[in-house]
Amino acid sequence: MSTNLKVTLSLVAVAVVALAVVFVVNRSGGEDLLAGEVAQTVVRDDSHRLSTAADGKVTVVEFLDFECEACGAAYPGVERLREEYGDRITYVVRYFPIASHPNAFNAAHAAEAAARQGKFEQMYIKLFDNQTAWGHNQQSQVETFVGYASELGLDVEKFRADMADPAVEARVRADAQDGALLGVQGTPTFFVNGARYEQEPTYEALKKTIDDALAR
Repeated sequence: MSTNLKVTLSLVAVAVVALAVVFVVNRSGGEDLLAGEVAQTVVRDDSHRLSTAADGKVTVVEFLDFECEACGAAYPGVERLREEYGDRITYVVRYFPIASHPNAFNAAHAAEAAARQGKFEQMYIKLFDNQTAWGHNQQSQVETFVGYASELGLDVEKFRADMADPAVEARVRADAQDGALLGVQGTPTFFVNGARYEQEPTYEALKKTIDDALAR
């Protein structure tokens, strides 16, 4: 089975599961249940944290697609915020690959494979810094991502094997399923302290929301 076909089937599975979840929630009057579970759905114990605030006062979660142009446009502002706030906030990244992006799932696999070698943040940066080079190519960019792994000093053979590991695929799919349950339809989608952020994902608007949360 080709990589692209596996990606397509995986995304179909995500959609089917998401629709099933929504149906069950609606049938059971589960809006209250969803409200009660929203915090653990927004952030899981295994979610990737780029920074962790000791006081846990402010947590920003971004559901993203590494191939998404809007995510790429938001990325410089996000990096500016991360540099400015450091460990005063917890910053969490979650996968939400979009079906229309040919290498979105492969890119998420690359980030997760890098995470297995302790280099999630470095691959996150590498993917966004080079998005215009690899993004929106119909051909598989797996070898490009293997090249990035080599540049980051990773064990390339392990990285290649992990990218194809069904457990990595399941980990990415689990994030996407949580996003679907939370009503995420596009990327980037942010949550601040469990509440969905509804404004434009600009540096200034995100900064104001973070400052307001820190001031409470």
